[in-house]
Amino acid sequence: MTMIKEWAYRNLKGDPVIWFIVFIISVWSILVVYSSTGSLAYRMEAGNTEYYLFKHATLVFLSLVAMWIAHRIDYRYYSRISKLLLWVSAPLLLLTWLFGTNVNEASRWITIPVINQGFQPSDLAKLALLVTLTSMLSKKQQDIENFQKSIIPMLLWVGLICGLIAMTNISTAILLFLTCMLVLFIGRVPVKYLVILMVIGFCSGSISLMIGQRGETALHRITDFLDKEEVPYQEKQANIAIATGGLFGKGPGQSDQRNYLPHPYSDFVYAIIIEEYGLIGGVTVMLLFLGLLYRGMKAAAESERAYGGLLSAGLSFALVMQAFVNMGVTVGLGPITGLPLPLFSMGGTSQLFTGLAIGIILSVSRGEIEDMGTATGNQFKEKIKQAA
Repeated sequence: MTMIKEWAYRNLKGDPVIWFIVFIISVWSILVVYSSTGSLAYRMEAGNTEYYLFKHATLVFLSLVAMWIAHRIDYRYYSRISKLLLWVSAPLLLLTWLFGTNVNEASRWITIPVINQGFQPSDLAKLALLVTLTSMLSKKQQDIENFQKSIIPMLLWVGLICGLIAMTNISTAILLFLTCMLVLFIGRVPVKYLVILMVIGFCSGSISLMIGQRGETALHRITDFLDKEEVPYQEKQANIAIATGGLFGKGPGQSDQRNYLPHPYSDFVYAIIIEEYGLIGGVTVMLLFLGLLYRGMKAAAESERAYGGLLSAGLSFALVMQAFVNMGVTVGLGPITGLPLPLFSMGGTSQLFTGLAIGIILSVSRGEIEDMGTATGNQFKEKIKQAA
């Protein structure tokens, strides 16, 4: 145990509470995904249930590695490469919309040659946009009222990226747009300019609904949600899972609705959590994400640099807002979306980019802890000089 503590102290920098929360969710995620992929394994892998266990466990491990690498890099470095990644992600989003792999009437993936693996450019675009936006905000704090030089570039990037994502994934685009609005508000952008952004977002969203792939599906899901006479199949099966879970649940691996609920390992994994671990398990998941938000905001509050504070706040809000939207949809508080539950749901690029985002948050907290330690050391040296 002592060796583990020493290794963790040397290698896991930043907020230890965030590390603890991520490790707990990662282990729990492997158990839940293994339980919920049984029927998928019989359909796709001839009953090889261990296939998805090892696949998801590998992705969880790679996301932790990505998190570790990201947290070792000074967070200020990300502002230097974010604009380049944004310029790369924009044409990738357009390419995916036009020529991407179509799954469930949506082209959200492109296949990487040689390794033949799917890649979702929207995950890259989300991270690049938030990092770029916080970087631009921090640099323009002294001139934030200048509409032409400070505000217009930010509004254009938000409208462009959210509009391109909305071509194939409207729920992700809306959530990203709201997160950007929140970051701009925290960054002291005047409300009148936020109203202009809302107009841009409305126009961009309307165009995406008309010419994009998911406009009709989105409208159907909204009307289905508002129709109280007919409950959608997914929501009905999720309700059964939640109702039969009770207070303590049926136990790990004992879910019945995993055989009937569409995508129980991704979009509706929260329903399986409640069915197997009960209301206590569902509330625990909520508390873990609230703890992640609190520690991310704590790092933002303690940051002496505007960029570090905005970056930690923006990424924390993006992750936790997505988690609560997913949980809200599962319990019937909103129309059905395709948003996964961060860190829990089985996924590829979403898992890796979630790890990168948390790694950047840890990098911010690591930088502030090291700066605090340096400042304390300098004060101690100054006192010694004065005493001498």
